[in-house]
Order: sequence, then C-alpha cells, then structure tokens
Amino acid sequence: MEKRINIIKLSVVLISALVLAAVDQVIKYFVVEYLEPVGSVVAIPNLLTLVYVRNEGAAFGIFQGAVVVFSLLTVAMIGVFIYLILAKKLKGKLFYISTALIIGGGIGNLIDRLFRHFVVDYLQLSFFPPVCNFADYCVTIGAALFIISLLFINSKDIANDSRTSADEKTDSGALDEGDKTED
Repeated sequence: MEKRINIIKLSVVLISALVLAAVDQVIKYFVVEYLEPVGSVVAIPNLLTLVYVRNEGAAFGIFQGAVVVFSLLTVAMIGVFIYLILAKKLKGKLFYISTALIIGGGIGNLIDRLFRHFVVDYLQLSFFPPVCNFADYCVTIGAALFIISLLFINSKDIANDSRTSADEKTDSGALDEGDKTED
C-alpha cells in the first residue's frame, strides 16, 4: 500500500512538472513567433522588458556553449528527484511542490536544448539584468522551496533517520557481542 502511495505522489509530481513544461513551451512558441522578429518589447516600463535571446548556456546565460553537459545534468537531476520520492527520503507538500517546479523547469529547458540546441530566453527585469524564461524561474523558485523544505520540514526526519540507523547498528552490534560471550 505504501509503495502505491509513493507511485501516486510521483505521478502527481510528474504530471504537474509536465504541465509546467508545456506552459513553458507554449510561451516560448509565442516568443519565437512574435518576439524574435521585433527583438524586444517593453512590457512594464522600468520593470519588465521582453527580449528574445538564444541562450546556449545555463540559467541566466551562464556557462555558454555547454548544451550537452546541461542536458545530461538535467536528466540526472530528474532521476535524483524521482529516487527521493520513491525512496521516501524526503516528504511533505513543500518538497513535492518544489520537486514539480524543478523537474518542470528542467524539462522545459531540456526540450529547447534537445530540439533547438539553445534555450529561448525572454524575460528581463530592470533590477535583475540576465534574460531568462519561465522554466528558469520554475527551477529557481523550486530550488528555494526545496532548501526551505530541507532546512525546516525534512531536517528533523533526516536527523531521526540518522539516529535510528546508528541505534540499529549499535543494537545489532551489542547483540552480536553478547552472543559471542555466551558461547
């Protein structure tokens, strides 16, 4: 029964992630179709400009030219989060939300890297100069929520798991030593 619940939670996370990736791809379709020809448009003066940029690096334009590396890292990251869900290493709504955001953003940019060989970026805030996209913000917000989840929600569970594991080793070691002395 518990394994089934983990599969259901994983399914919800992955479906949510796919919805986020789909939203990202729809936005990027319109960006390529309508923004690329004009280059940029001021959406909200002194706050938000829509700028078409081909990004061959990572989030916010760092590490240009590493498309293959980031594609492989994205696949590995998705695998790690799937493992964490199935193994019940971490839990809680915030963990699942953060995981959906990170995986969804990762998939959105992975699709670009695989099919375009670059990521379409288009959002430029006046107070944050790098041009980025919806998927980048999903990953960034998801990572922040994941850290909060680790520090304030799952930290007690992780500490308890460590103590329980250490206690089990100590208990089994004591039994083994006791068995040896009784012979």
